[in-house]
Amino acid sequence: MGIDVSRQILIVSGKAPGVGGEHVLCKISMLVPNGIDEIHLPPDTKAIRDLCFLPNGLALLASLGKKLSLFSVASNNVVLKYDLPGPAWSCSRDINSPYHIYAGLQNGMLLVFDVRQTAQPMNSIEGLSRQPVHTVHSIGLDNGAKRVLTASSLGPCTWENVAGSGRPTLLPEMENQGVCISLACGSSCNDIVASFRPKVELPSDSIASQTSLSPSPTLSNSGKLGSHVLMKRVDGSSFRRHEIGYGNVSELRMSKSAIICRDGKNPLFAYGDESTYGVCIWDLPSFQVHTRLKPHQHPILDLKYQRNSTGPGFLGCISEDRLQLFTCY
Repeated sequence: MGIDVSRQILIVSGKAPGVGGEHVLCKISMLVPNGIDEIHLPPDTKAIRDLCFLPNGLALLASLGKKLSLFSVASNNVVLKYDLPGPAWSCSRDINSPYHIYAGLQNGMLLVFDVRQTAQPMNSIEGLSRQPVHTVHSIGLDNGAKRVLTASSLGPCTWENVAGSGRPTLLPEMENQGVCISLACGSSCNDIVASFRPKVELPSDSIASQTSLSPSPTLSNSGKLGSHVLMKRVDGSSFRRHEIGYGNVSELRMSKSAIICRDGKNPLFAYGDESTYGVCIWDLPSFQVHTRLKPHQHPILDLKYQRNSTGPGFLGCISEDRLQLFTCY
């Protein structure tokens, strides 16, 4: 992997608890159109939990201010803003439709929006628990149907009927794996990796602290030994557990991860290693270490992979005060 700093990216900063109110780097998105490198949001937006880009030049932003915002990169303005029933932890576009978008909420709900309808969501679906939906991925099936994959601390789920009222289903063999903190999905959607940290047994009135929004206590440099579970799609529509790898994960943060696709070769899995504050990349399905990227001074907060139709893809990672951008396959 070689470094290439010429690629355009978008960095979102926010005020971090316990850092004297200073702005720190916290979110990254790849392939920003029109060269925009800074956005200005209304003060009630609060911290951005997730962001992604739509093909029509709009950025989708999910925030703790109970907002889902569509931001125009052409005018540098918010063009549509949805008020949500709770803080948003994740968002995604629908890869099968230019008009549909999703938001995962802190209360475990999945909201489906049609950007042609500005008043309210098209559908609101209850999750399996009241735990925050920290990851949302839209996938297409071989039969042309659409499906949504999400993850909360309970584990990865599949939502088969986002237009109806059916509740999600926990992916098989994901029970009792621990606390799910990340879900990566390959561009072909044939491989997904769910990351877990060990579950801490707490009194019933303290369970919420596992996903609390309050300032985090001091973390150990080594983190916790967690697991990364590779699942492969079978029969064109369902997923089955394939292999498990192990690495040092955050004790409290809901980290991000990525699957790097390679033509003619097995994919790779990228994750921020809590013991080194760098990105570790594994070969799939063996989970043998492929390479370790140069470490940061602070933990990895976000990483994104973008595959191009021609030429190399790009992997970006970010910590509080440092950005790395790599070309990869």
